[in-house]
Amino acid sequence: MEAYKKEFIEFMVDCQVLRFGDFVTKSGRKTPFFVNTGFYRTGTQLRRLGAYYAEAINGKFGLDFDVLFGPAYKGIPLSVAASIAISDKYGKDVRYCSNRKEVKDHGDTGILLGSPINDGDKIVIIEDVTTAGTSIEETLPIIKAQGNVSPIGLVVSVDRMERGKGEKGALSEIEEKYGLKTTAIVTMAEVVEHLYNREYKGKIIIDDKLKAAIDAYYDQYGVKA
Repeated sequence: MEAYKKEFIEFMVDCQVLRFGDFVTKSGRKTPFFVNTGFYRTGTQLRRLGAYYAEAINGKFGLDFDVLFGPAYKGIPLSVAASIAISDKYGKDVRYCSNRKEVKDHGDTGILLGSPINDGDKIVIIEDVTTAGTSIEETLPIIKAQGNVSPIGLVVSVDRMERGKGEKGALSEIEEKYGLKTTAIVTMAEVVEHLYNREYKGKIIIDDKLKAAIDAYYDQYGVKA
């Protein structure tokens, strides 16, 4: 596993973004782990997060795109942080854009924040996690309503590696249904590999009991071969 992936996993733990316990996902699944990017709360954290996203984006899509689109609300700071990091790391100036939950009818009118989307733009979508592809169904119509544009990819921080609405993984379903390439900074398999029965800052994050709960979750919701 690449060093930056290990660093990112520990970074999520330090920021309490990656948490273990009893949670319910947006798609209604009870899960023993949860990723909440809302817990990145400082400038230092966002700078590091943007750099991790930038590395994942460049590694999968390259830099031949125009707009980084972050769906409201959590995608807004992600798009800003990653676009800054792409400029800093690679010298590429990409525009950032997000949507509003409600259309604004005065001042800076419309549904978009940040850059407008123009005909011919190539767009990469940035999100925190995707479980069942629900968010992308809401996001793509907003983007495509702006003109003759080309959404080319989706990047998330963590691939939860579970089924979408069918038997395939959520990211695989998105690729097939929408023709989007997808990537993640890390997968849950890499998270488990790095943290299972390994002491980090004096504590075992994933012990045998938690590992069994994660395995049981994947027995129910994991991709079926």
